[in-house]
Amino acid sequence: MTAQKRFKIMVVDDSVTNLKSAKMALREIGDIYTTLSANRMFELMETVQPDLILLDILMPEMSGLEAIKILKNSAIWQEIPVIFLTSVTGLNSELDGLSYGAVDYITKPFDERLLRKRVEIQLLILDQRQRLEKQGLELRNYNDNLRKMVEEETEKVIKLQDSVLDTVVDLVESRDDITGGHVSRTMRWLEIITNGLLESGEYASILGSWDIKLFIRSSRLHDVGKISIDDAILKKPAKLTNTEFDSMKAHTVIGASVIEKITLSLPQSNDHFLNHAKILALSHHEKWNGSGYPFGLSAYDIPLQGRLMAISDVFDALISKRPYKNAFSFQDASDIIIAGAGSHFDPILIETFKKTLSKFAAFLS
Repeated sequence: MTAQKRFKIMVVDDSVTNLKSAKMALREIGDIYTTLSANRMFELMETVQPDLILLDILMPEMSGLEAIKILKNSAIWQEIPVIFLTSVTGLNSELDGLSYGAVDYITKPFDERLLRKRVEIQLLILDQRQRLEKQGLELRNYNDNLRKMVEEETEKVIKLQDSVLDTVVDLVESRDDITGGHVSRTMRWLEIITNGLLESGEYASILGSWDIKLFIRSSRLHDVGKISIDDAILKKPAKLTNTEFDSMKAHTVIGASVIEKITLSLPQSNDHFLNHAKILALSHHEKWNGSGYPFGLSAYDIPLQGRLMAISDVFDALISKRPYKNAFSFQDASDIIIAGAGSHFDPILIETFKKTLSKFAAFLS
């Protein structure tokens, strides 16, 4: 207990002699407030909030037991420790008193030295409790401030990541101007399917290890490899020849290489955010039956990222107008995607696609 701190101690007893004796014994360790009745104690406590109460049990009008019931049922006073003062002795009497919430039990007539020592012990306990509560509050405030700092730093990292993504995406779309809006739309389709997959519980062990928001944002780079495709091929207003299509296929490998270079230029703490992007760029044209590119992967050898992106990418291509084709209707595009289950697309993901079609339609309406 700190020497500078003086506690407020209230002594309640119907004996003036006992009040004087208690005040004399405790005058050096606190500010002492004395009163002859419990009723007067409650009146006094409207202006003075004591740190400790010494309460006589046998008093006229209101007993100490009645008074402590009121104290312990009060949100304001219930934490104030109470020491009972009584001339009634015996184990059962003490147990009854403590069962009402008292912290100690002192019999009268009391020895002043013993009274002082018992009060000092309770004030020490109170002081330590208050210190712990203060430290707990300080720790919570520290944790809150630390969490806020982490959130602010995380927001900075996200803004940096988005800046990198947006810059590269703008570059891609400025060259591939016939597919304007493709990146933002495929990101939306991917989000709908992924959320549907989360709700279904399928592939939960894989999705559980992902930062889903980061995965969705990373999809903006799935076509970044088109940066290196010749304009004559990229902007050709007709269907590509087989040779031209072979050149176009290279955008998957080129995209992964571009992302790898971006990764090497970032601080080590930020390079992981492009892991999804690299996988998406490389695998979104693989097909479930192994007839896709660049590696001809099949079924579960295709990363889940690529399997999800394949549906989003093809669906958007179907509903989009091209110089060499008109846009398919929503229904026709949906039917083509569903028909591709087990050949082009993961059958499990197609089931999710079917369950989320209303959300696709809502976005287009």
